[in-house]
Amino acid sequence: MAPRPRARSTEPSCSVTALLRASGRGDADSFAALYDEVAPRVHGVVLRILRDAHQAEEVTQEVFLQVWRTAAQFDPARGSALTWVMTLAHRRAVDRVRSSESGRRRDTEHVELDVRAPYDETATAVHATLEGERVRAALATLTAVQRQAIELAYFGGHTHVEVSRLLQIPLGTAKTRIRDGMLQLRDLLTVGAAEPA
Repeated sequence: MAPRPRARSTEPSCSVTALLRASGRGDADSFAALYDEVAPRVHGVVLRILRDAHQAEEVTQEVFLQVWRTAAQFDPARGSALTWVMTLAHRRAVDRVRSSESGRRRDTEHVELDVRAPYDETATAVHATLEGERVRAALATLTAVQRQAIELAYFGGHTHVEVSRLLQIPLGTAKTRIRDGMLQLRDLLTVGAAEPA
């Protein structure tokens, strides 16, 4: 829950120092008073950095948990108690921003990796080579006229009419050679694919 806004204290900063030092000695009442005194300022700084009310509340609570655990480490020779608490708040908020950005980057990278279809180029090339060898071996079993018609149609990209013209045979004969050759290839390649490796 966000700290209640309250009017800024007119007491000297030494009261914050005294409350922080007493908190460092385990005085829960002093810690509660310290919270009431500085929580609105801590929450304000955190909210300005995070720009998210829910996260600001969480981080404010984390800051005060850290204050309770480390209050004994406060050294007044290095600055005021309020500055010490506000520095903890600022660092904690910046850490949350960095952590959130890092999480978003990881999520984005993960999604991008999922979108890119991972494959093994070597395995793909080997598979294509093996398939090519199977097709060439199957083509070798065809009659010369079937093989010639299929090569013109499928590897040469010619239509049935063009195959008949190139081979100087009737269109029906060209179609029959192509159809019969393809049926034989299908049977050979289907049997080859079904055989265990």
